[in-house]
Amino acid sequence: MRVAIAGAGAVGRSIAGELLENGHEVLLIDKNPNSISVERVPMAEWLLADACEITSLDEAALQRCHVVIAATGDDKVNLVVSLLAKTEYGVPRVVARVNNPKNEWLFNESWGVDVAVSTPRLMSALVEEAVSVGDLVRLMRFSQGNANLVELTLAEDTELVGTRVGDVPWPPDTALVTILREGRVLVPGKDDTLEGGDELLFVAAQEREEELEELLSSSAGAQ
Repeated sequence: MRVAIAGAGAVGRSIAGELLENGHEVLLIDKNPNSISVERVPMAEWLLADACEITSLDEAALQRCHVVIAATGDDKVNLVVSLLAKTEYGVPRVVARVNNPKNEWLFNESWGVDVAVSTPRLMSALVEEAVSVGDLVRLMRFSQGNANLVELTLAEDTELVGTRVGDVPWPPDTALVTILREGRVLVPGKDDTLEGGDELLFVAAQEREEELEELLSSSAGAQ
């Protein structure tokens, strides 16, 4: 998979490193010469250019990319990059970094954004996760379908402990995608049972979040 990353700062380089380790082809774009540190991510392609300029994106051959990540520290730049990637080059997947939470409402499909990642929100979510068992934590928003990636740590005393995944009456428009248990990542099957302390990750419609939290709370029982 070919991925272009606009913004070669610490965030962009970190993302590039992980993608390269997973066997993907990565192009880092930045207009600041001081950010062009080829030695830090030697396996990536590098382009000194303004990612908001059509000529630069032509040079980057953005139409060949499967994913574009707008990872600069400027929300205006990230929005412009996202819009150009989607409308001018038809990039299938556009992920954008939100630096200021007040701007989060702009990062939607109207600006070409498929997934908006708010670093402050993720940090606060990690804090919430550490102190709130049984509370639903929103980790990420997906623009398409009005869905969110949400997490809930199952309390030890909930009646759902010991219940098979396939027997739980999950709300409509929700999908259990991963169970994190004792440092392991489990892809849930219908015969797997829930255990106290499980971290459950869902993709869920926003209007279903309250219903999902109620189901998984300690006072909820299996139907």
